[in-house]
Amino acid sequence: MFDTKIVIVLRNDLAEWQALNVTAFLATGIAGHMPEIIGEDYVDRDGYVYNPISVQPMIILEADGDLMRKIHRRSLERGVRSSLYVEEMFATGHDAANRAVFADYGPDDAKVVGIAFRAEKKAADKITKGAKMHR
Repeated sequence: MFDTKIVIVLRNDLAEWQALNVTAFLATGIAGHMPEIIGEDYVDRDGYVYNPISVQPMIILEADGDLMRKIHRRSLERGVRSSLYVEEMFATGHDAANRAVFADYGPDDAKVVGIAFRAEKKAADKITKGAKMHR
């Protein structure tokens, strides 16, 4: 049905709260950059209106730190824009602090704990090669 894939990859040593937090942040990055993935409002039988959600499924994968670096690098090499969460962002408390600590690192030294992107299916599979379905 879709010729693209939305993928979120998490580092496999995160605490459960961290994995959930990073997933939520990265999903908002995808939605913010690609508003076309957001569907229509949901309305229940009694007429209550709920927020729209993604029209496309998101695949959640996991990888160790080394593979996370490779996935990050592969996405950059293929020109796939991503949402990225680095370990140091756990110690901040707001967006400006997140962006400040994020700016201290580059692809060679960033401790990536999560990455998300939407790409053509074959490209997404090549970028995430070696990652496993999240537990």
